[in-house]
Amino acid sequence: MKIICIGRNYAEHVHELNHTLPTEPVFFMKPDSALLIRNRPFYIPEWSQQIDYETELIIRICKTGKYIEERFAHTYYNEIGIGIDFTARDLQRQCIEKGNPWEICKSFDFSAALGGFVPKETLNQKNGIHFFMTLNNEIRQKGNSNDMIFSFDQIIAYLSRFMMIKTGDLIFTGTPAGIGQVAIGDKIECFIENQSLLHFSIK
Repeated sequence: MKIICIGRNYAEHVHELNHTLPTEPVFFMKPDSALLIRNRPFYIPEWSQQIDYETELIIRICKTGKYIEERFAHTYYNEIGIGIDFTARDLQRQCIEKGNPWEICKSFDFSAALGGFVPKETLNQKNGIHFFMTLNNEIRQKGNSNDMIFSFDQIIAYLSRFMMIKTGDLIFTGTPAGIGQVAIGDKIECFIENQSLLHFSIK
């Protein structure tokens, strides 16, 4: 099982970090040890002074494929979920300044909080999938899949050029604007439409 994460996939988020808009999907990987499941708490690591939340829609791959055409990509996932990509922002800034890879700031243990999934046929993808995240009961991030620079199908087609997409793989599809730092005692809850699919505390 792979965890593949798409970066810079919402224009407003790209602008809030002062980056340039990508012309093709930007991706990085997390190991399976990054998964944070069953609404378990997230413990802030001692080696970072700024852990940020990034709320993302997640697609779970349901069959294996390689060199997938975009027109067939929708058949490779049947569930859509939500999660948090935790980022050690202070370390990320150092990586960017030095031109280093991002694993140290993105791939650490329990940095991929995974919520529940819903069948994709229950969602009206034509009008976009609305999702949002609350921090201590206040909405901090909200997005719509129609605002993604690269759609689910475009992402799958692109990734499958470079690696085999396999059953059970998880693709985090990027975060909208509104990222922020977590602190001990915070409570996070994530929703697709009005359905709560993830809730946990920060310790």
